[in-house]
Amino acid sequence: MTNGNLYRGLLLGLAGYLTLAAAPAAFAQASGDGADLSIELIDPKVLRVCADPRNMPFSDEKGEGFENKIAELFAAKLQKKLDYMYFPQATGFVRMTLGAHRCDVIMGYPQGDDLVQGTNPYYRTTYAIVTKPGSDLADVATLEDTRLKGRHIGIIAGTPPGTNMAIAGLMATAKPYPLMIDTRVDSSAQAMIDDVKSGAIDAGVLWGPMAGYYAKQASPALHVTPLIKETTGPKLVYRIGMGVRPADQNWKRQLNKMIQESQGEINKILLDYGVPLLDESDHLITAEAVTKSP
Repeated sequence: MTNGNLYRGLLLGLAGYLTLAAAPAAFAQASGDGADLSIELIDPKVLRVCADPRNMPFSDEKGEGFENKIAELFAAKLQKKLDYMYFPQATGFVRMTLGAHRCDVIMGYPQGDDLVQGTNPYYRTTYAIVTKPGSDLADVATLEDTRLKGRHIGIIAGTPPGTNMAIAGLMATAKPYPLMIDTRVDSSAQAMIDDVKSGAIDAGVLWGPMAGYYAKQASPALHVTPLIKETTGPKLVYRIGMGVRPADQNWKRQLNKMIQESQGEINKILLDYGVPLLDESDHLITAEAVTKSP
């Protein structure tokens, strides 16, 4: 199974990760669009979400992930029942869920993956480096920083930052963690964070939502620096939207409208989970800015 869907679909050449969403005809009429979504949705009265049952901080069967919370937000606004089709985020996830018409939306899906039709993005984030507070590496902002040479840096094997680390000459002393694991019993992200806390590694490089979430759970909280200043290797910033079936044009438009109208509430949910949010200029979006926004 993919490591916590850690890179769900997001790995357009990375390695795999993320989700989608759905809505009914009543909302189409309320928004001034008279299109009948019943021909696109499994049940116009239910928001049916495709999700991984064990993929924190994104989703789980207990509804504890931030994608669960965003789905709850949309269902409440649509006045619809919320239901899930849970399936491990591994090979065949889209085919067995969205493609099999068992659900109508994946709540988090990277732009650019052609397995699904993407909505407009609802957040933009990046990979990040995680260190202990007070560490001599706490102010490192790029993998090109010479202070990382010879240090033990954790990296999920096969993910984009690995290329940047290789170019910077960091792989000889790096500690790789497996991308493909059984998420029912293991978590490479949690293992990496535990190693940062214990000092087994000097720093860890993780997908931002996971880095922010697990670092926030640590006591004391770990330091997270978004990797937005890379000048070599692949760009580590990605836009995340939702995923629907290629034919579901009206449904996609309804979701786009929901995203636009709910952006402030979505941002608050993401920030509560420690997700490093970026605007289009790569500036961090803060909780204070979200609170002040109309």
